[in-house]
Amino acid sequence: MPGVSKRLLTAVAVSAVLGSLLTATPASAAEPVGWQPCADAPGVDCGTVTVPLDWAHPDQGTTTIALARRKATNPQARIGSVLMDPGGPGGSGTEEVKAGWSLSAAITERFDTVGFDPRGIGASTRINCGLDELIADHPQVPRNQAEFEQLAEYNRKLGESCDRITGPLARLGDTKSVARDMDAIRVALGEPKLTYYGVSYGTLMGQQYAELFPDKVRALVLDSNMDHSQRTAWDFISSETRSLQAEFGEFAAWCDRTPNCALHGRDVSKVTRDLQDKAARDELTDPRSGEPVTPLTLASIIQSNFYGPSWDRLASTLKSFADGTAASARLRADFPVNYVIQSVFCADWHLPVRNFAELETYRRAAAAFAPDVKVNPLGWTAVAGCIGWPNRTSNPQHRLRVHGAPPLLMLSSRHDPATPYAWSQTAARQSGSTLLTYDGWGHGAYFKKSACVTKATDDYLISGKLPAPGTHCPAVEPGTAEASAAGPKPPSTIGF
Repeated sequence: MPGVSKRLLTAVAVSAVLGSLLTATPASAAEPVGWQPCADAPGVDCGTVTVPLDWAHPDQGTTTIALARRKATNPQARIGSVLMDPGGPGGSGTEEVKAGWSLSAAITERFDTVGFDPRGIGASTRINCGLDELIADHPQVPRNQAEFEQLAEYNRKLGESCDRITGPLARLGDTKSVARDMDAIRVALGEPKLTYYGVSYGTLMGQQYAELFPDKVRALVLDSNMDHSQRTAWDFISSETRSLQAEFGEFAAWCDRTPNCALHGRDVSKVTRDLQDKAARDELTDPRSGEPVTPLTLASIIQSNFYGPSWDRLASTLKSFADGTAASARLRADFPVNYVIQSVFCADWHLPVRNFAELETYRRAAAAFAPDVKVNPLGWTAVAGCIGWPNRTSNPQHRLRVHGAPPLLMLSSRHDPATPYAWSQTAARQSGSTLLTYDGWGHGAYFKKSACVTKATDDYLISGKLPAPGTHCPAVEPGTAEASAAGPKPPSTIGF
């Protein structure tokens, strides 16, 4: 090449080699998965894939990713494998598949269902932290600067214990690394291109896979999307809380029109606000157990019952609290901040909060526009869990940019308690994806007994045919025969 220096040619060659190291699948991961029957789940196979611990330095050790597989029920019609993740972060895809999590019969006939545990989680090489740090008392909602500093110190010590006990993996649990792991899984499964269903935090894995490996995408279904372009802690907390308050309004309206609701005929909002006031005065206890119920715990009870949704159970629980009776048990009441959530979330999100005054401003502002729920506990604990976290954010927020991939399908419920509908709208707009809207309630639109959502999604996974842009599927009213009908088994993971 006349006029081109040897130094420039060398630099270009080195750059190409480095780029291939960052994107190529290691030889060990190219080995087929050595499937064996799972000891604890008849009919399910278990296996592992070995990947670089640090994709930027693939020669510096490896880590293991666990897989679980249910084979296609009609081998003659088999198309391939569908990789699946239930979100969390921290949800175990292997345990969910062992427990029966699957897509519809139309999909399980044609695809092997493969769940995986992202790096650091479940049966994969785990991130472990110190027991003393895990059980240490700490304020989830600081009341002053001293408690804010106590929370920051707790998070710092916890993160340092993870680093000390686990080693480099504790700092390498980010979702961009998981997306690279997913491509290694694709190769190990023998798939020329990836077919994937991810829900909640699993959508971020799929989004970043499409950014990194657009030419390796066959079909990606991203259900209840994360919006990784939010810039600040207030953006995150406020969008989460507005969505939860809006779903509370839907719950209250259902109770008004449904005679079987335990609070039918009562002002559901007033009952709940009175309970929030009692909780703020430290006067609210669980009538079943006698345990104190804080405002954040009460909000967690509300939110966890919106996933299904389980409106009937929530109404009974709120009635038992208001009347002081033990008529119903608290189920799925809390969203604890655990070390896996923090190790992953704090690596993916830079949402700094400088001091108590700033955090308290967020709490008060959220409570002003969300008087029933006060704050979204999942969003609050995620942000609060990163205050003082010692490790850097290695995969910070950015606009979703997908170039060269086939069209992606995004799903969302109109009323989602964990990943707001607006998040899916933003992710679809930024990526050029098709957004299919379920005009109902709950988290994970595919699992809401909507024949409209199921068929459109299945058609896409099987043939690549997308629904028309702007397609909406009607809501399935809770308590109806359609809502009680059998359908695809949802994951049990609670979180993003």
